[in-house]
Amino acid sequence: MVSVDGLTVEFGGTALFSNISFVINPKDRIALMGKNGAGKSTLLKILAGVREPSRGRVSAPKDFTIAYLPQHLMTEDNRTVFEETAQAFAHLHELKAEIDRLNDELTIRTDYESDEYMQIIEQVSALSEKYYSIEETNFDADVEKTLMGLGFERSDFTRPTSEFSGGWRMRIELAKILLRNPDVILLDEPTNHLDIDSIQWFEDFLINAGKAVVLISHDKTFVDNVTTRTIEVTMGRIYDYKATYSHYLELRKERREQQQKQYEEQQKMIAETQEFIERFKGTYSKTLQVQSRVKMLEKLDLIEVDEEDTSALKLRFPPSPRSGSYPVVGDGVGKKYDEKLIFSNANFTIERGQKVAFVGRNGEGKSTLVKCIMGEIPFDGNLTLGHNVKIGYFAQNQASLLDESLTVFQTIDDIAVGDIRTKIRDILGAFMFGREDIDKKVKVLSGGERTRLAMIKLLLEPVNLLILDEPTNHLDMKTKDILKQALVDFDGTLIVVSHDRDFLDGLVIKVYEFGQQKVTEHLEDVYGFLQKKKMENLREIERAR
Repeated sequence: MVSVDGLTVEFGGTALFSNISFVINPKDRIALMGKNGAGKSTLLKILAGVREPSRGRVSAPKDFTIAYLPQHLMTEDNRTVFEETAQAFAHLHELKAEIDRLNDELTIRTDYESDEYMQIIEQVSALSEKYYSIEETNFDADVEKTLMGLGFERSDFTRPTSEFSGGWRMRIELAKILLRNPDVILLDEPTNHLDIDSIQWFEDFLINAGKAVVLISHDKTFVDNVTTRTIEVTMGRIYDYKATYSHYLELRKERREQQQKQYEEQQKMIAETQEFIERFKGTYSKTLQVQSRVKMLEKLDLIEVDEEDTSALKLRFPPSPRSGSYPVVGDGVGKKYDEKLIFSNANFTIERGQKVAFVGRNGEGKSTLVKCIMGEIPFDGNLTLGHNVKIGYFAQNQASLLDESLTVFQTIDDIAVGDIRTKIRDILGAFMFGREDIDKKVKVLSGGERTRLAMIKLLLEPVNLLILDEPTNHLDMKTKDILKQALVDFDGTLIVVSHDRDFLDGLVIKVYEFGQQKVTEHLEDVYGFLQKKKMENLREIERAR
């Protein structure tokens, strides 16, 4: 059990949150929710012990272990993937080595009656009790199982970690955390770098591990599937709901409606009281009543309505220029890098107005096929773009292509046309650019901020084929909903590479699965595809028995 008592965090005299308290119980699976900047990541860091609060404390039982996966990692090492992951058990190896060292010392000492000899015996006994109380573990088998669950191939195990991207290195850190078997797991945006298969494996692990989990995530389906309790951080305080995320949204709406009603009643009472004071403040016979009401107002606890962005902003893509009936046709398309085959003989036809998803494990060729369609890399076979196809492309590195010398406002103002020019500030606000952000230069923006700005640019360009490669990684739930609705209403053709099931649900009508060096067409939506794939996997397991 972890107890949080009276936590306060202040920056320059302003409280991020003040005097918050709650308890993390064994097996609790908690979602930390709230708008960007509310203090969620700060609270997680305090729970992890990597930063200190201004006041208050976090306490836990002795020998209680808390593991923390931050949003961004900066790790450098020369180990292989397997060796680095096996570091999860380094503390156990050190414990066993210390027991062996002390036992060796006992064999060569002859001062059997001395205090030092007895102290060594007691030390060996205590360490041995701790070591042998840990469940018998096949370390290598557990490392292998966890790495493969998170999407690694056996051939990756002997590769140095330096060969892997930040997303894959994040998975190695996640594997180490899971293998340490901590009492509490703290996760900050853990699904950003996982594909659909790995997310589903990770969900099952967290649900069945029996550990306490506290997580921040903008993946609604993941949060709903994993968590059973929601703590909202808002306006410097918290609200604790024993409810899933979806249920919490309903309860939060009821709470705010109640707050609004109480606020309006209190404001009416204050106005009536102030009117009484003004009317009778010079009247001798009413002096005591006036003074009483003045004191009452001074002592009154003012009701606040929790912040809620009620703007009903709707983003719309400009009308699409009409393209040919088949914007993209692939015939026997294949790609290999040196001797490594990515996929071969891919045949597909995407019709005008269709919205399709590319899904599959990372490294199976989703982004590679997108680059083939864009003409960025050579390939085998034939790829034909239809008549008058105008492509809007959001690449995973789109953020790095922005003009760093422009401000946030100038970046959008330069391409906005028509009525949209009057709504630039609203659009920027919907994508979490506040009033103080719009005059910032692009060069000072974070990676997430650049990604959101690049997404807005794409929203404003008149195209008829949109290709989006992992567009939702840095967007919060509200912004994703705005983008998703704009894509649903988009009258052109859409290809989207994504692992976000909730984002794809109701958006795409067809799924192209990448895996085992081929591209397979599925004529179902994303949940139909996942259900079918789950049944296929179950049949594979049955056949293997």
